[in-house]
Amino acid sequence: MNFPDNLRYTKDHEWILLLEDGATAMIGITDFAQSELGDIVFVETKSVGTTVKAHEVFGTVEAVKTVADLFAPVAGEIVAVNEALESAEVVNRSPYDEGWIVKMKVASVSEVESLLSPADYRASIGE
Repeated sequence: MNFPDNLRYTKDHEWILLLEDGATAMIGITDFAQSELGDIVFVETKSVGTTVKAHEVFGTVEAVKTVADLFAPVAGEIVAVNEALESAEVVNRSPYDEGWIVKMKVASVSEVESLLSPADYRASIGE
């Protein structure tokens, strides 16, 4: 399994990357989540401009056999949805790069910093 060191993680299996502007973050699901769900066939998110609280559902991921909620790692406003998700297969192929799900303007950078480190995430899934 791949868990990039430049990301932070949640116990709900989302990752977050604070972008260079220091106020916007990319969010997606982890390689572990993708492998547990199996082939992802559809991704649905709340629309751009929606404000969400930390741990609030901001979308769903539909795999062949199940549907899983996506939980916001931090509070903020959705500012972009990945257009490549029209072909949800991109999440299966590249969950950390091409398969990002939303970009969010974060309410508090300290919330990002308080999330799980790669080592803590690995420990939480027993790896």
